[in-house]
Amino acid sequence: MADNEAVGRIRVTLKKSPIGHEKDQRETARLLGLRRLNASVVRPDTPVVRGMVRKIRHLVEVEEA
Repeated sequence: MADNEAVGRIRVTLKKSPIGHEKDQRETARLLGLRRLNASVVRPDTPVVRGMVRKIRHLVEVEEA
């Protein structure tokens, strides 16, 4: 998508620790940039990011940014 203005943004906040969960879930949180509890990152609202969030939906909270 060439027009970045057309892509929305979402804020993802880590609400639960990924410790004790599957390694791929811990890795997904890290790749999103979530390193500490209650840390938030703003990411583009793309299918790739939505898929990552869906994988760890039990650990995070999502809102529009």
